[in-house]
Formats: sequence, structure tokens, C-alpha cells
Amino acid sequence: MVDRRRRTAVAALCALATTMAATWLAADPGDDSGRPRAALFAAPSALVADAGRSPARKRLSLGWHGGQLVAASGEQVTVFVSDAYPPEQVSPQAWADFFAGLLHDDELRLATIRIAAPSEVTELCGPHALGCYGADELVVGGDVVNGVTPQAIARHEYGHHLAAHRRNPPWRALDWGPKRWATVEDVCRRTASRTAFPADNRENYRLDPAEAFAEAYRAANEIRAGMPLGWNLVDGSFYPDAAALDAVAQDASLPWSAPTQQKLARRFAATGPRRLLVPIALPLDGEVAVELRLPPGRIDELELVTADGLTVLARGFWSSTTTRRLAYVACGLRSAAVRVTRKGSPGRLTLTVSRP
Repeated sequence: MVDRRRRTAVAALCALATTMAATWLAADPGDDSGRPRAALFAAPSALVADAGRSPARKRLSLGWHGGQLVAASGEQVTVFVSDAYPPEQVSPQAWADFFAGLLHDDELRLATIRIAAPSEVTELCGPHALGCYGADELVVGGDVVNGVTPQAIARHEYGHHLAAHRRNPPWRALDWGPKRWATVEDVCRRTASRTAFPADNRENYRLDPAEAFAEAYRAANEIRAGMPLGWNLVDGSFYPDAAALDAVAQDASLPWSAPTQQKLARRFAATGPRRLLVPIALPLDGEVAVELRLPPGRIDELELVTADGLTVLARGFWSSTTTRRLAYVACGLRSAAVRVTRKGSPGRLTLTVSRP
């Protein structure tokens, strides 16, 4: 990302404010699926400000104090507090320590955090917003608004910042969520079935996995701090179970960085089978790539098939006179197999398998 802003449209909004604030931090009764129902919000387009606005555009007209601080953890954290708050009321150092205490990795040093008065949040983020994020900058209101705490907003907005600095190829983690969480929440298949809408934080705000991840990140940190798990901002279908919360923690502290590669040397014997089947595990959704290298003159077939071998998922194509390659996006598939069929004289071959 990171030029597109995410904003938090939470319970302190117009006529909904009083009703929603009482329930935002409390889980709702479970539905038949075992996940709690999310409380209803007004149409997101009425709650979310103009998506084209950036918090950076107007911040220079406001007064700030703070800067790059050293948190209790020893990390450098950049925090500015609005001059609307006296230093003894809202401490930049206390906020630096707060953010350093969240689940995170190196992306913390890239963040610029601004704690603003509610009227300034509106000016920076848009009407009715309690916080926003974009281009490594977080804006968080410094007051409790109708029961919604600044800390809850801060955790949510930092979830967007963390996602902006994670990888989830072939998708963008900022929109789909980081790789482990997105896999656990089945974002790929949900997007295909139109029960999730990446990068649509307006009409489909409550089904946007970017917002769902930010909320799961908030929840994971609050549970870690001994607080109850509240779930109201996004759809109940994203309510995080233990596996989802564990995935959030891993995505935060042990970021996925690159595919796993495996190189295998095999040989077809003159009197042996003419087909070779190599099972592969697919613990995460994402790109699978297979390369087959053959001696000159061999024209073996290369396929990616389901684990039972009954369905062909992808076929290899020649990329040179001795190399076949295939690519496939695994979406909800946890295992498969590479199948090589000998076409020609027996002998050696080399397979390189790349998987998420």
C-alpha cells in the first residue's frame, strides 16, 4: 500500500452512537454456526468518509508535540499528540509504550502515529470516523467517544498498518489479510463465492476481510491483555476462533516471507512404472509452481493433480526444450500431488516444487 486509507466506522455515529457503544465491546449470542451474530450497522456508505481523502493532506495545519521516542521495550516509536491535549493529559511516551506492547515486528518503526482530538479526527479522516490509516500513518482519537476507547481504535488501525507490511501473494495482504489469517478464514474461497469482498470498505464494509483482519488483530491483543473478546464492527462470520487468533499472532510476530521450495531428483527405470506421483502439502493458500527438468529428447508430461490423482488441476507447458513448468493458485486445497508421466526412454529427472 499504501496510499489508500482505511478508516474505522465504529459505534459512535450519529443516531446509532448511544445504542452501538453499549454493545461494541460485548460479544453477541451465537447463531446456529457457533459464531456470534454481529450487531447491525447502518449502511456503511453513510458511516465511512470519502475514500479519496488522506490524513496527510490536512495534518500540517494542526499543532503537534512529540516525535520519535524510545519505548520501554527499547524500540523507536514515532508518536505525535495534538496540541489540543496538554502533555500531562495525553502523553506521547505512554502511547509509544502502548504501541510497542502490541503484537508486531519491524513494521512498528515505519509507523507515524497521531493522537488527535475528535474534531481533528473528523478533519483528518472524514465525517463520523474515529480513526484512519494510510501511507504508514495512523490517526486515533484521544478521547473515549460513547464508550469506544482510543485504545480499541488504535489496535484496529494498527492492524491495517501491520497488514500493509505483510505478504500474501498473489493477493495484497492489506486487502485480503496476511497469509496465515487469510488461509484460516478461507478468504480466497469466500471471495469467489461472494461472501467476502476485499478492498470494499464501503457498501460491503462488514464483509471486507481487511476490516475483519484489523478487528481480529484488535481482539487478539485485547485477549492477550486479559480483556473479553468483543465483536460487533464486522460480520459474525469472521468471528475469530482459536486457530484464527493463533494465525493473527503468527502473522504479526513471524511474518510469512517467501514460498517453500523443494528440489527432488528422481529416475524412471526401464522396467519400472511409467508414472511418478509426488504428494505435496499445501498448508496455506497461494501460488504453487512446479518445474520439471529432463534430459534432451525426453518429452515427459507434467501435471498437478488432486491428492487422489483423479482431477487434473494444472498441466505443464514447455518453457525450453528440456523444461516444463506449471503454475496454480491453491484456494482452500490443503494437499495435492505432482504427476510425471514418462514419454521416452528411461532416465533421470529433476522436480522443483514451490508452495506457500
